[in-house]
Amino acid sequence: MDMQVSPAPMEAIVQMPDCSQKKPILRAENVDVFYGEKQAILDINLDVVENAVTALIGPSGCGKSTLLRCFNRMNDIIPSCRVEGSITLAGQDIHAANVDVVALRQKVGMVFQKPNPFPKSIYDNVAYGPRIHGMTSSRAELDAVVEKSLRRAGLWQEVKDRLTTPGTGLSGGQQQRLCIARAIAVQPKVILMDEPCSALDPIATATIEELIDELRERFTIVIVTHSMQQATRVSQYTAFFHLGNLVEYGATQNIFTAPKDERTQNYITGRIG
Repeated sequence: MDMQVSPAPMEAIVQMPDCSQKKPILRAENVDVFYGEKQAILDINLDVVENAVTALIGPSGCGKSTLLRCFNRMNDIIPSCRVEGSITLAGQDIHAANVDVVALRQKVGMVFQKPNPFPKSIYDNVAYGPRIHGMTSSRAELDAVVEKSLRRAGLWQEVKDRLTTPGTGLSGGQQQRLCIARAIAVQPKVILMDEPCSALDPIATATIEELIDELRERFTIVIVTHSMQQATRVSQYTAFFHLGNLVEYGATQNIFTAPKDERTQNYITGRIG
């Protein structure tokens, strides 16, 4: 659970000269999140650029995962959680009365920290979303979606001859790629990733990072990571959070080579964390 926060001593610094040339697909405006009486994030304003990778970094308990879960309303399942402010997806308020949360989570998919394939076959893991959303009208169409999703997730060649075997029988890295294939099978606009490599070995991590770089051509990705090295490798934009505040946001290269806020500098140099 995120810790109680105190107001930032300085205003957040948003240095996005090149972001302004691109279209934001997700926008958070004046977002506050509370768990009961405790405030987890404070007055967050953030534009997520389309077809790019945005990394959310910061110490444990700083609010980055809380914000991530706001984008597809996963916080709705926590009874004590209250979200205030505005979050829009492609200009539509995701908290509007006419928004179907199931449909929202089709558009904003999520990959969790630990691989969580369904206790089903590899095929059925990927086919699950398209089936429940009625996205295909024949088995041939469904077969094509499954193959295309597994190919995009870089897993097809490894599993094409054992699609009927359980997804839980794959290695950890393969399971995570299966979960990514499951997420993209429903053609989302955005993919949220909450520390997707933290449970993986270095080789599997490298494979996932290469996959993220390929997927950003078709999808917008927001990734929470504790690894600053990973953020520099996979993201084009980085947002640094501290004590529930968005401290600084901009192009990744600028954040890591020329941070404008002393707190950002202290974090990336290891003085806080």
